[in-house]
Amino acid sequence: MTNRNLLESPRLVIDLHRVRANYQALRAALPAARIRFAVKASPVPEIIRLLNDEGAEFDVASIGEIELCIAQGVDPAVMCYGNPIKKAAHIAAARAAGVRRYAFDTEDDLARIAEHAPGAEVECRFLSSAPQSQTPFGTKFGCDPGEAKRLLVRARDLGLRVAGPYFHVGSQQTDPIAWRIGIEQAGAIAEALAVKDIPVPSVNVGGGLPISYADAAPELSELGAVIAEAFATHFPEHTELVVEPGRALVGNTGVIHAEVVNVRQAPDGRRWIYLDIGRYNGMAETENEYIAYRFETDRDDDPMDEAVVAGPTCDGDDVLYQRTRVLLPTTLRAGDPVRILDTGAYTASYSSVSFNGFPPLTVHVIGAERE
Repeated sequence: MTNRNLLESPRLVIDLHRVRANYQALRAALPAARIRFAVKASPVPEIIRLLNDEGAEFDVASIGEIELCIAQGVDPAVMCYGNPIKKAAHIAAARAAGVRRYAFDTEDDLARIAEHAPGAEVECRFLSSAPQSQTPFGTKFGCDPGEAKRLLVRARDLGLRVAGPYFHVGSQQTDPIAWRIGIEQAGAIAEALAVKDIPVPSVNVGGGLPISYADAAPELSELGAVIAEAFATHFPEHTELVVEPGRALVGNTGVIHAEVVNVRQAPDGRRWIYLDIGRYNGMAETENEYIAYRFETDRDDDPMDEAVVAGPTCDGDDVLYQRTRVLLPTTLRAGDPVRILDTGAYTASYSSVSFNGFPPLTVHVIGAERE
């Protein structure tokens, strides 16, 4: 995915060595789990090929992601069409491509899967009672746990293969108890299904595994211990654990190289730093200032002061941080380079096509795919 030249700004640089290290760290933290990479976090061909070589599965959200994975040599048998919002035509196309595993959270979507992907394996996404994450989904996804029981029985009756319940604790979840709560609720669903003679071969505990940005996040080893203990408490040994990381595998592998476009002292006395990257060409996760990225400059030894950080477009909402306390050198000037750390997840994939005429964020990949 390398485009243009290595000196252009802005650009995202991904380190494949760190991707591999993150995968191996998660494998060590959850040795019995099936690791299913959420492609949406970083749909970079080199990352997909590396993780495929490492033995990962893939959570795909669209026909486009399915085609991308197939182009990198991924077997459709290890993909799960995990987006519960999908058209009938897309289900049919996924089945034609060889995808045999689907997630759903409504009876309508379940009926579409049964019609257009008969015999498929299904996971029902329920809304767990987990505490709010830093970038929450709200109630957009997931049915009531009681409804999940009913829908999985219905799935069996429609001739589909029941995989089990599925939940997601929200992106960048920093409270380990969230997984304990979700696993306990999933266990109750499995018990109810057992009464109906429906076995649960696997439970998908979703993604949400956090990384450290400006604030520290729990280590994978700590989260893995909580998840493994809760899973062992509520499920028998033969039940498989599925985890769907995105950010945890790629978040700390990327650095955005940007540039100061302008520095302004606003009428209210606040200093504004305008970068050549903003919310529409890679920094969408700064919406509501949920994710606090760290900045590095070549002037970090100079005096520091607070600054509002904004993007380059003519949109008044293209402001990255004005409530979050961001300290930047007082000597920063137009043309100075700025590095935005831990930007490997949800940056290039969130970048708009051409808002205000600015091109999508370019991605460069470093590090050999194979040792």
